[in-house]
Amino acid sequence: MADDRTLLLVDDDEPFRERLARAMERRGFSVQSADGVTSGIAAAKARPPAFAVVDLRLVDGNGLDVVGALREVRPDIRVVMLTGYGNIATAVAAVKAGAVDYLAKPADADDIEAALLATPDRRPAPPERPMSADRVRWEHINRVYELCGRNVSETARRLNMHRRTLQRILAKHSPR
Repeated sequence: MADDRTLLLVDDDEPFRERLARAMERRGFSVQSADGVTSGIAAAKARPPAFAVVDLRLVDGNGLDVVGALREVRPDIRVVMLTGYGNIATAVAAVKAGAVDYLAKPADADDIEAALLATPDRRPAPPERPMSADRVRWEHINRVYELCGRNVSETARRLNMHRRTLQRILAKHSPR
């Protein structure tokens, strides 16, 4: 696998996927792209890649399904999971499914390349720009909100906060 630099990008955000594909090609990868679970699995079966970058939430399903299929096609594949909805539970699920790393969007090409090429016996370096405490809080609130079917009252009850406070938080843009 040392010489094999084939990379599969699976993300339904087309502008992000295209930018990342160009950046990874400049770094020496041979890139193929897919926009969902079905097309990602089909691309992997047609030409099993050595590396993959997979978004967690795809328009036609869950990126974890792609990771499982990639592992079946090529057991030595190195997969990095990306998501805009980072939390501990999904990170654990991604690693159990076979991902070697889990990065929160927006991840840049340097971070992704470092995760893909990291040696398995070495711990990864701490992130250069970790999420702020406000961002972690915002991500957690939005994750619970999504899990509650976007029901504000139920989410507020589960988070033990006032409904109006939750509405104000949800109305704001995410912190950096």
